[in-house]
Amino acid sequence: MAPAARCPIRPRCKRPLGSREDNAQGALFPVAHLLMLFHAGTGLVQKVLVAPLRTHDLKYAWQMHAPLAAGDVLVADRGFCSYAHVAQLFQAGLHGVLRIHQRMIVDFRKGRMHVPPSPPFPKLKGATGLPRSAWIKWLGHCDQLVEWYKPKRHPTWISAEAYDALPASLLVRELRYRIEQPGYRTREVLLVTTLLDPHAYPIAELAQLYFDRWQIEVNLRHLKQTLNLDVLRCKTLAGVHKELMMIALAYNLVRLVMLRAAQAQSVSVHRVSFIDALRWLCHVPEGQALCSLLVLPRRSGRFEPRVRKRRPKQYPLMKQPRATLRKALLQQ
Repeated sequence: MAPAARCPIRPRCKRPLGSREDNAQGALFPVAHLLMLFHAGTGLVQKVLVAPLRTHDLKYAWQMHAPLAAGDVLVADRGFCSYAHVAQLFQAGLHGVLRIHQRMIVDFRKGRMHVPPSPPFPKLKGATGLPRSAWIKWLGHCDQLVEWYKPKRHPTWISAEAYDALPASLLVRELRYRIEQPGYRTREVLLVTTLLDPHAYPIAELAQLYFDRWQIEVNLRHLKQTLNLDVLRCKTLAGVHKELMMIALAYNLVRLVMLRAAQAQSVSVHRVSFIDALRWLCHVPEGQALCSLLVLPRRSGRFEPRVRKRRPKQYPLMKQPRATLRKALLQQ
């Protein structure tokens, strides 16, 4: 495959950040939008970006390209799939493997019709349901080269000048594969990629690469639950940023210990126990060599129901400031 892939993800975590009218009264906790870039091979955090909750992922996606080198592969979900973002990857000399957005129409029929770009072509009558890309070449079953045309309207997250600088069309590869594993919610996946050679990058390897993106969700669980990133304690914006950076540094330090243990024990770094590495790091005497860490068993094809085990406490939510609630108690 191409050089190491990095995967941006988009968790939403409750933490004290920013301010709102109701939060100024002390009734609610502000909620932030956290965008992170992970190295898919080692699991290290490459970049962290914090924004207000109601922020689209693509608004700051271009800022996540800075740590990437030319030829790197960016793996991301459908929230990052748009013409403008893929064109920005082209301009930066990067490759991408992205899940196609659910609103994009994809058709694998040979020589099928499409909605022509406007201008210079007139609008096509009866174009409802037709894809916006031109079919170029078949590469295999459910594997094709298409030409994406730049939409007439630019997205709100990019300036008009930057959007005008993007190319008028892009040559990309669309592919589809099915998931036959019982228990999986998703049965069919549509991908778009800038890796156009079907022999160097077959569908099976691209499907496995996108499947490995789920490891980033496991890394995020370690950040939020094991390292308590879910709720931060600082009350100022600068303090929240410092706390976030310190947790990211501690996470990377644990990942480096896992990487050394994986090399010494000849296993994948993703099979080394994160909690075992954290406990060794917290209690190891100064100068002691790294010991063998716990290696997790292979659990390919594992699936779990999307349910919560912990029951919420039987108390109403705090919807008014604490002072108002105290006065109500005194009046009872």
